[in-house]
Amino acid sequence: MSKAGRPEAIVRPKAGARAFEVERLEPDPALAEFVDYYWLVRWTVTDPHRQQVVPQPRVHVAAEDGRLFVHGVSREPFFRTLTGVGHVLGAAFHPGGFRALLKGSVGAISGTVRTAEDVLGHDDRAAAERILSTSATAEIVPVLDAYLLACEPEPDPAGREATDLVNEAQRRSGIVRAEQLAQHAGLSLRSLQRLFADHVGIGPKWVIQRSRILDATAAAHSGEPVDWSELAAELGFSDQAHLTRAFTQVVGTSPATYRRDPGTAG
Repeated sequence: MSKAGRPEAIVRPKAGARAFEVERLEPDPALAEFVDYYWLVRWTVTDPHRQQVVPQPRVHVAAEDGRLFVHGVSREPFFRTLTGVGHVLGAAFHPGGFRALLKGSVGAISGTVRTAEDVLGHDDRAAAERILSTSATAEIVPVLDAYLLACEPEPDPAGREATDLVNEAQRRSGIVRAEQLAQHAGLSLRSLQRLFADHVGIGPKWVIQRSRILDATAAAHSGEPVDWSELAAELGFSDQAHLTRAFTQVVGTSPATYRRDPGTAG
């Protein structure tokens, strides 16, 4: 199973590092099958900082604005504007991990942001208030642990399989089509699509392309020269123009322009 997600999902990380810090934390061992890691973001800014993050195939539960919110997998760009002094604690679930708490198809919450009480049936107000009252790790992590454990997740072999397949798509840049992942899994394409719809909340084609876009983002963050035409071929795009279109749709600018942005790398 993956650990700490993909840090390259933070867009323009050099600029972001001047505005906030991210700490990644372990959940209670009883949650390890379901939750990949907790993330704690702390910030102190004089001027508002608008941060973009590339959505990944994982559900998040985050304490912000007085509630715990469940963020389903989204195709849309994710932005947050940070002001003043503050913090957010969130749980990043394994790609196939949230269904064990939801006890229903994760596809039903894709593209939505709803309170944890609405999604999971447990009042989240007291937990959110305690988490947002201090940013001390030792005080707030057990609160989130307790809330998620109260949802009584049970072992889910299909969820573990979905997580392993998403991780395989992320690790292997040579996987560029859903049919390749289905063959690796020993499943029909339709069975793979059903597994992903139910446990991940989005289809394998999207997962694979998002993984390859994040590979391109990582290349831009490296600070090293990039041959975008060559990289496009390695990542399974038909040509550089295809990569440029896909990257721009996700990040908002072409990969070459993003690479030159002073907030990106260097």
